[in-house]
Amino acid sequence: MKRLFVALSALLIGVGAARAEVNEVRFAQQFSMGYLQFNMMAHRKLLEKHAALLGIPDIKVSWRTFSGPDNMNDALLSNSVDVVSGGVPGLVTLWGKTFGTPQEVRGIMGLGRSPILLNCRAPNLKTIKDLGPNDKIALPAVKVAIQAVILEMAAAKEFGDGNYAKYDELTMSLSPPDATAGLLSGSSSFNCAFTVPPFQNLQLRDPAIHTVLDSTELLGDATTTVTWTSKNFHDANPKVYQALVNALKEAAGMVDAEPEAAVGYYVEDSKTKLTVQEILGFINDPRYKYFAKPQGTMLYADFMQRVGKIKRKAASWQDLFFPEIYDLGGS
Repeated sequence: MKRLFVALSALLIGVGAARAEVNEVRFAQQFSMGYLQFNMMAHRKLLEKHAALLGIPDIKVSWRTFSGPDNMNDALLSNSVDVVSGGVPGLVTLWGKTFGTPQEVRGIMGLGRSPILLNCRAPNLKTIKDLGPNDKIALPAVKVAIQAVILEMAAAKEFGDGNYAKYDELTMSLSPPDATAGLLSGSSSFNCAFTVPPFQNLQLRDPAIHTVLDSTELLGDATTTVTWTSKNFHDANPKVYQALVNALKEAAGMVDAEPEAAVGYYVEDSKTKLTVQEILGFINDPRYKYFAKPQGTMLYADFMQRVGKIKRKAASWQDLFFPEIYDLGGS
């Protein structure tokens, strides 16, 4: 009888563990071409495929679009979404705030790199050193968006770490589509926009608009976009999480092998008026690359800790990411 009780208990525990795996994964993404893996995953149903291979059929996948990392991170911490994507500083900020807590957040993997351009409608602005009190910069989220942190990194390079926040007072939060519309109109309350592709590319079609700062001048080949989740989600859903990792890795390879298909999915999903060929022209620039390896993430983490934007120091890139991708290497 005792053996029967033990066997039934083990069976019930096993059933409970199986039921612990979620039947829906809710993704958050932003207005950018930096997430082509997500477009590929959605259209090719890669997460559904890999979850089924691991014994979890019929998983549901849903998508929400946000204009900046602050709103997405709030949604993640409130359990409104499961998987978040954005610039590396968004991950670093939340990792620093949540490390060691029940809501701890870490990265899943990298998504790739792209140039992020500060474009201005002001002929007197040649470099950031020309920015003055009458200039205003629209970006996705003040202080935490990757654009905000790149501006701070550039200021620290020019004027020292003590002056990293020199231009923070010039920034304002605005979604990339709205910032682009305002900059192109020439009559808005700001004269610069720090957005994302393809919006920055659209801005530069106006001959009165030019680039004042290119992120690649500071970051080189460093990853710009990553995806992250909570430790709660990671630990409670080992099979779903592994399926997610497998799907993202496959998607990265597919984007590299089938760029025209990936861009086609992006055009369809974003409802952009740009053509597939126009966007392919953008990403043929060698500054664009879609890859899973988190590269150069410590550039952000070290800077943010050094100037006090986060309190905790990351010993290495592995502190920022879950172990399932340690085999990829990173920096």
